[in-house]
Amino acid sequence: MDNTKRFGVSVPPDLLEKFDEKIEKKMYSNRSEAIRDLIRDFLVEEKWESSAEEVYGSLTLVYDHEKKGISDKLTEIQHEDHTHIVSTMHIHLDEHNCMETLAIKGKPQGIKHIADRLISTKGVKHGKLMMTSV
Repeated sequence: MDNTKRFGVSVPPDLLEKFDEKIEKKMYSNRSEAIRDLIRDFLVEEKWESSAEEVYGSLTLVYDHEKKGISDKLTEIQHEDHTHIVSTMHIHLDEHNCMETLAIKGKPQGIKHIADRLISTKGVKHGKLMMTSV
């Protein structure tokens, strides 16, 4: 890294111990790389939340496919807002549950809107939106 800056961080011992455990589990070579990743993640999240530019991401939904009409409702919402949906993948988790992963793009507010609509659909057990920017 050119022009790398060093800075000190004061952290309580128990927090540092937990951080070091997490670093080891995530296989970072050192604390600096882990902190750089945290900073990048923090900045990307802030950028996509306030950006007027196109952003990208994935939305993962877990739902009970036996819930009457859930598959049709989720598909209907996606078609209503098809400009944000790039691709979908449907996975059968077990005999009752399905997972759908959607690749999405667009302005942050539009993506957040469709994600909220899909996640709040009756029968969706869990949903998680992950966003990034270029």
